[in-house]
Amino acid sequence: MRVSLSKTSKVPLHRQLAEQIVFLITTGALSPAAEVPSVRSLARRLKIHHNTVGKAYRDLVRRGWLNGQPGSRLHVKGPGLLNPSVTEADLDELINESIQRARGMGYSLQELRERVLERLAAQSPDHVLVVEQEPELRQILQEEIRAVVSRQVEGCTPDELINSPYPGLGAQVVAPDYAFEIVRPLVPKTRPCIPLRFSPADEQVILVHDLGESSVIAVVSVSRTLLKTARSLLASVLGRRHEYKEVLLPARGRADLRGPDLVFCDSVVFPRVRSDHKVRYELIAPGCLADIRSAVEFNDSKRESKKSEGMRASGIAPQSRKSSL
Repeated sequence: MRVSLSKTSKVPLHRQLAEQIVFLITTGALSPAAEVPSVRSLARRLKIHHNTVGKAYRDLVRRGWLNGQPGSRLHVKGPGLLNPSVTEADLDELINESIQRARGMGYSLQELRERVLERLAAQSPDHVLVVEQEPELRQILQEEIRAVVSRQVEGCTPDELINSPYPGLGAQVVAPDYAFEIVRPLVPKTRPCIPLRFSPADEQVILVHDLGESSVIAVVSVSRTLLKTARSLLASVLGRRHEYKEVLLPARGRADLRGPDLVFCDSVVFPRVRSDHKVRYELIAPGCLADIRSAVEFNDSKRESKKSEGMRASGIAPQSRKSSL
């Protein structure tokens, strides 16, 4: 627990200590249900009287930041004891209170901002962020990642990430090769950006090559870039033998393509295309999707491991839990 007290300040030591603990809780440095140091151990570390620590702890118990009885080990109020009907106004009030307390303790707003960003960046990812310039291509990438992770999947452009750190806070960032070097220095080293590798079109080329007679081949997508790429990849097997159609499907649009003999669809349009011969083309390589899923699961397993260690230390046997993925 990172606390720094000033014995020359006009603010009493017990109040400095209490407000700094509140700040650590509100910024996530002290997580819900975390055990705080004993009165005597913290007093020794800070070189203050144990009554000062005890007074701060009693104040925090009274105000609802800590749980426990005098003389026993205290814990940060756990999520099960928090008000389930917290509103946006409550969150604004909490933020305002944290800002006021930090300023009262002598911290500048710049110091507060840097510390909060540092704490947020250190948390396990609560969403995946896809960095891609073209909105439609980004939509496809998000859809494919959403299918393999239990996290929210969001997106932004490289410029949006450069101009503001907030889209990447708390995120596992992924980006295609062209943007990877731009994005890499913008994300925490503890959670590096994952480069997106795209699938080759070998299977699609083989499907067209194996058609026994002249056929109508269609490619449907929300992305002009993907359609342009598909045209180039299939050119060698289309020749003059097959008729080729491109369909740029607008947002929420549908297509009836029961005529073509083979219809390739991206992951976004696949459920909106009516055809007995449609084939889903997944843009992201399977191995890359596995890497993204593993990165999220790895952080989940670390969090579960820490939780289990804490339960074992308390003499509570952790219950088995099936993965939600």
